[in-house]
Amino acid sequence: MKTIKDSVHDHIEVDGVARALLDTPEMQRLRHITQLGTASLVYPSANHTRFEHSLGVYHNACEALDHLGIEGENAEKIRAAAILHDVGHGPFSHNLEPLTQRRTGKYHDDVHELFERGAVGEVLREHDIAPHEIADLVAGDGKYGQIVSGELDVDRMDYLVRDAHHTGVPYGTIDHARLLRELTFADGELVLDEGNVQTAESLLVARALMTPTVYGHHVARISKAMLRQAGERLLDTTDTTPEEFRRMDDHDLLYTLRNTESTAELARRFDHRDLFKRAVWAEYEDVPESLLAADHEDIRGWELELADRAGLSAGEVILDVPGEPSMTESSTRVLVNGEARRLDEQSPLVQALQSAQQAQWRLGVYAPEEATDQVRSAVVRTLDIEESALVSEVGAGLHATLDQFAEEP
Repeated sequence: MKTIKDSVHDHIEVDGVARALLDTPEMQRLRHITQLGTASLVYPSANHTRFEHSLGVYHNACEALDHLGIEGENAEKIRAAAILHDVGHGPFSHNLEPLTQRRTGKYHDDVHELFERGAVGEVLREHDIAPHEIADLVAGDGKYGQIVSGELDVDRMDYLVRDAHHTGVPYGTIDHARLLRELTFADGELVLDEGNVQTAESLLVARALMTPTVYGHHVARISKAMLRQAGERLLDTTDTTPEEFRRMDDHDLLYTLRNTESTAELARRFDHRDLFKRAVWAEYEDVPESLLAADHEDIRGWELELADRAGLSAGEVILDVPGEPSMTESSTRVLVNGEARRLDEQSPLVQALQSAQQAQWRLGVYAPEEATDQVRSAVVRTLDIEESALVSEVGAGLHATLDQFAEEP
């Protein structure tokens, strides 16, 4: 057994197959992938990694297994899946996942091929565990996959608390110990036991506050968009393959971007925090359906047109269209009078949070600071958004923006 001191859960005891997996290259690589990607440009202490988060998820899984009474072979498989759940992440975690998904067709939890080869597969087979079974659990398949990846999974019970701890914001604080204690199965579905509507609500409140404060802060979004643009350019102009890109860590990618002619300027801006600024910040209701439904190629085409109309070079305008507002946790089920009910059908608070999420949504158009006025004018002529609906970088601070609770360092 190995005991590890953790900043969130204090001491974590790692044993069995999880202990053997801990020192595989696939797990150790996670020491060099930041949990929050570019959020450290807003919150300087947010430098925690996927490695420590994976330990936290493993710890939560162990707690959940004890309370659910799951033992033996099933428990060992769930513990393995918990500690391995993030090994499929590419550099900068979720920040670049849309890019790698378009090029490879795989999300970070599609790890079947990764588990079949290399040290992870060897360790699993040495412990008489089939790699594909662990990959299925990581993907959330089956009754026990819900513990690792689902609306009430042990993953979010760690990252909300951990992200709040390392950013210093108070909004992600949840009673994760009670959440773990109150988990139960009802007809094969993982739910919260009777009397825990408020416990489930607290999870969604924390998520709803962390999204605008941390995950969707405008500086994090701008830097993430610039990093994606650099990644696209790297794949389009060099021999780097999508699979090679996907297996880089943060340091590998930044080094490569700095030393590639087509991406060096974007890397310089990222390194020096010389980021693009908001030329436009528009609310959901003011954005035409054609933009909301646009695919990647449509967006790239509009970026080129906006740059041309603003007298800028290709790549100097970034159009950032977030996905439709969603709150997957709202489908969490809680036992009420012996019946498993969806939280969003039971809780007026959750319904209000869903409305607030749409109100916080923003389309962004980013450009070098000296060109924001030209780009703003180009947006009015190109994207069918009324000028009165546009909020510039200057006005954004007075508007009900996504970063209403946060401050830049």
